Amino acid sequence: MLGYVTIGVTDMEKAKAFYTDLLADFNAKLLYDSGRIAFIGEGWDKTMLSICIPFDGNDPQPGNGNMLSFACDSPEMVDKLYAKALELGCSCEGPPGQRVPIFYGAYFRDPDGNKSCFFYMNMDG
Repeated sequence: MLGYVTIGVTDMEKAKAFYTDLLADFNAKLLYDSGRIAFIGEGWDKTMLSICIPFDGNDPQPGNGNMLSFACDSPEMVDKLYAKALELGCSCEGPPGQRVPIFYGAYFRDPDGNKSCFFYMNMDG
């Protein structure tokens, strides 16, 4: 159902390098780049992340209550990618941990202030 999600950034070159590096463990790569907007993902038939310089020319504004969430294969993958995010310049919004019996997650903000989460969902509880 979900095709892509777009977030605003201030520096396209920096953001492309950041997100392609951060999401490489998901086999994500730069799929398309028109200069003002770029799509990153596994392929056109998968959900993608779009990064852009806002069309109106104003500064990007991270939304209050908006968040990108990336599903991981294990709690260890959550830990690994969260550590990578911090190494790449993200700030902590909640370290890795069990939130509820079925959900393990870690929260961070990218250099432009966009909030994200790496998570592992264990439906067996």
